[in-house]
Amino acid sequence: MTARPILLAAGGTGGHVFPAEALAAEFASRGRPLVLMTDDRGDRYGGALAEVPVYTVMAGTITGGSPFAKIMGLAKAVGGTFQARKILAQLNPTIAIGFGGYPSLPAMLAARWARIPTLIHEQNAVLGRVNRLLAPRVSAIALSFAATQKLGSADHTKTQIIGNPVRPEFADTPVFVAPTKDGPVRLLVTGGSQGAQVFSRIVPGAVAMLPEALRDRLVITQQCRPEDLSSVGETYRRLGVHADLATFFSTLPDRLGEAHLVVARAGASTVSELAVAGRPAVLVPYPYAVDDHQGANAKIVEDLGAGWMMREEAFTQEALAKTLERLFAAPEDLSAAAAKAKASSQANAVHALADMADRLAIKNGGASAVPGRMVPDGEPAE
Repeated sequence: MTARPILLAAGGTGGHVFPAEALAAEFASRGRPLVLMTDDRGDRYGGALAEVPVYTVMAGTITGGSPFAKIMGLAKAVGGTFQARKILAQLNPTIAIGFGGYPSLPAMLAARWARIPTLIHEQNAVLGRVNRLLAPRVSAIALSFAATQKLGSADHTKTQIIGNPVRPEFADTPVFVAPTKDGPVRLLVTGGSQGAQVFSRIVPGAVAMLPEALRDRLVITQQCRPEDLSSVGETYRRLGVHADLATFFSTLPDRLGEAHLVVARAGASTVSELAVAGRPAVLVPYPYAVDDHQGANAKIVEDLGAGWMMREEAFTQEALAKTLERLFAAPEDLSAAAAKAKASSQANAVHALADMADRLAIKNGGASAVPGRMVPDGEPAE
């Protein structure tokens, strides 16, 4: 008899997809069959998700935009839910696990309709709109932060704080070593899965304002959008600063491991990867994020002493130059922030999420994530 699969529902930006990728790798290591349900972008995913059978359904945004756009988004969501229900009848998964984002909504609604156990994972410090809609209806909720906002009417007894799963390569980052007095100073600038144009506008100008002696030691790795590569590169060449620029770094964990300081957005995956890697950061929350979830993420990091938040309206060339000069002149502050970042990490989040899903599936008659072995409630698998 063919084993019943675990259904992952994810899509959209990297913040929703990367945790699903990490969980897919964990379940694959346990020998569990998986399927992914998403929208028509599902064939673009890499890593462990590239090995998972993909089922695509219609999905649409049901908030924001014009009234017509909302109606069209709702129609797609309803149509996708009926498509998903038909697919689920064939697959009969043991559990459906959603990671937020509108591409996950049809699958999770259809699973609830089919009375399949449902688990959602929230990556941010504010419950996202799709997860907010699903929270009162699902079997269980996994959170990344204890202080997650907007849980609303969800039953808090079905929530568990497990952290945000990150790709395993980030866990292998070497221990942070602060820059020496006369040695190189390595700055990593990354804008997340979609890049950040503001960094291309602000960081080169800030670097130009640094003392020449500091500039001579500076080594920059910076993610840029394609349209910004030429101008940013020209500025660094004129300043005599060594810089490695790209639109995407496939070896980001290695780059992070080399960094003395990171300038980044405050998306959920970025914040979690920084913590697992134990790296200090200046975080600039995306100002147009729904419910300012990036601001909430960055505030938690700052409150922990693991980094520094700069709102975009205060993120000027002058302000960044002062911050960089101050931090690079105080390696002990960088070391302290790195240690606090590492201490705040939940490196076993992916194992905790897999075990949480396993217990839920067992409780509702599904198969164990470890063949032939059941995982007692509250006890992690080895």
